[in-house]
Amino acid sequence: MQFLYPTFLFALAALAVPIILHLFYFRRFKKVYFTNVRFLKEVKEETSARSKLRNLLVLLMRLLAIAFLVLAFAQPFLPAKNAEVKAGTKAVSIFIDNSFSMEALSQDVPLLEKAKQRAREAVQAYAPDDQFQVLTNDFEGRHQRLVGRDDALGLIDEVAISPEVKALSRVLARQQQALQTARTDNHVAYMISDFQRNITDIENYADTTLELNLIPLQAVQERNISIDSAWFEAPVPVAGQSNPVIVKVKNLTGEDAENIRLSIRYEGQTKPVGTLSIPAGASVLDTVNLSVQRTGWHEAVLAITDYPVQFDDTYYIAFNVRDQINVLSINESAPDRYLTAAFNGMDNFRIDNLLSQNLDYSSFSNYQLIVANGLNNVSTGLAFELAQYVREGGNLLVFPGRNANLETYRSFLAAFPANELLAFEEQTRIVGSVNTEEFIFNDVFENKSANLKLPATQGNFRLATSASRGEERLLTYRDGNAFLSKYQVDKGNLYLCAAPLDEQYNGLVRNGEIFIPMLYKMAISSGKGQKIAYSIGKDEVIEANHQTTSSDIVYKLKGQGREFIPEQRIIGAKAFLGVNNQVRDAGFYTLFLREGNPLGTYAFNYDRRESALDYYAPDALRERVGAQANIINIADTAVLTARIEEQSQGTPLWRWCLILALAFLAGEVLLLRLWKV
Repeated sequence: MQFLYPTFLFALAALAVPIILHLFYFRRFKKVYFTNVRFLKEVKEETSARSKLRNLLVLLMRLLAIAFLVLAFAQPFLPAKNAEVKAGTKAVSIFIDNSFSMEALSQDVPLLEKAKQRAREAVQAYAPDDQFQVLTNDFEGRHQRLVGRDDALGLIDEVAISPEVKALSRVLARQQQALQTARTDNHVAYMISDFQRNITDIENYADTTLELNLIPLQAVQERNISIDSAWFEAPVPVAGQSNPVIVKVKNLTGEDAENIRLSIRYEGQTKPVGTLSIPAGASVLDTVNLSVQRTGWHEAVLAITDYPVQFDDTYYIAFNVRDQINVLSINESAPDRYLTAAFNGMDNFRIDNLLSQNLDYSSFSNYQLIVANGLNNVSTGLAFELAQYVREGGNLLVFPGRNANLETYRSFLAAFPANELLAFEEQTRIVGSVNTEEFIFNDVFENKSANLKLPATQGNFRLATSASRGEERLLTYRDGNAFLSKYQVDKGNLYLCAAPLDEQYNGLVRNGEIFIPMLYKMAISSGKGQKIAYSIGKDEVIEANHQTTSSDIVYKLKGQGREFIPEQRIIGAKAFLGVNNQVRDAGFYTLFLREGNPLGTYAFNYDRRESALDYYAPDALRERVGAQANIINIADTAVLTARIEEQSQGTPLWRWCLILALAFLAGEVLLLRLWKV
């Protein structure tokens, strides 16, 4: 047995008080008058013996009452196993998992309500002068400060389901940050959660300065089918044709799922796509053909039928079909007539021909494809701007000049990086193979096995080969050398041709079945950086084209009954908008500078991490986090307060001491009243 406040034991000196009273009070003699003194000696001996016994019992009752009263103030306890009990005020942090998975049912109520009940019981287990932090997945500013017990209970009552989901390591870091502001070194943290496997990333906890307690809540096992993601088969959708959308649907349970209906809502109409059969624990891909008939921004909603977990049954996508594809040709001298004619013959395409000495670098972001045609020298400024353009999502097609300065090209290509140009060889070569697996040519030819008329060149630069450059060959000579190669650089692509575009050396311009679709696909592949969907709480920055030069005008987002101003950072022609926790509901949000003039539409979906209803059992959780963390696993009907008191203070005995003190006082009263001498 140990004492929480052992200094109170000095009050045991008060035991001397009843002893002194006994010595001086109960030894006083009384005169007793008898009418008959014949039996005086016998009565005197009997009365004296009974009086001494009663007095000793009264003294004993008083001593025990005072002793147990002192012990009650000293607060004795039986220490818990491997626990260190600290006196003084405490700083307590309580995390309540309020993610979507907490909507699942326990035996009687939703897990969130059970978690709030446990949080209240935890708060009530501590003293009124202790400090508390109440934390949720929302990471709100008001939850980052310590408050009193009554305020903590009020914050617990306000906790509601949220689309936010945080890894427990981030939660623990937030708890430690708040507890460090406390005026006491006695820190305690609680995590009340269902401890899904995909968020429980705390392993072998070993911090001895913070007592960590995990309170797992078990849900009734439910099945869940989820739309995991969706994407266009082509990098960007194109108007006037069918655009396949790939949909990934997951079965997150241990049972096969049959007849899962998939539908799409587009242009105000809901159309069934079909039914899916998904094996247990697996995922399937399905294709939805989306017929886009107009340019501009589009919205679509994919949906499945599933119950009872429904937050992940819909998936919102938003995409932009450009009114016009802009192409810039940077020429050494005169524009190439074949290149100009090719783009002028395509609907919605516009080509600008400029000399390399007369360029406005700030306008590069307005073009979906830039063609470097026949440049003999690439200046350092132009090389830097072109590399930056590609990294930000642009496409660059390079046809080197016949008299190209290999040193400037070496420096230019190294920035991507791409294989460098070697010496020019005036030798006839014929293209022998086309990479029809890559996007540029993958849907161009109906019969891939047919004999295609492939281009030939009368001279070309040999390209160095390096595996570290990440080269992907699109067209290859019969002798194995590269004719046209692709390099993916951040968000954009570099296309490098080994031969000049000049028809004197390159027969590509006369080969329409290769040249025209190649230019078309390269131009529309721009925009790979455009996301068709964002995840709430995960994707917190939207990238948009900057539409104004005025610093007085701010961007706004509006949707789902809310309007807010995101954080804004302008870098060149791009606007980076931070939404943080301002997007709360899945759906579509419109970006605008002025009301009634929308600049874009963005789709937000709930984070799919909550879809996997796979939890750690208490024993598995204990094994994962290590012995330093405490796992508090109690029945649903049990009260957590006593368990916390026992764990944090051991088994408290002060109540029993107080009860015994009152019992001994009552015993003294009974002896004095009922035992007549």
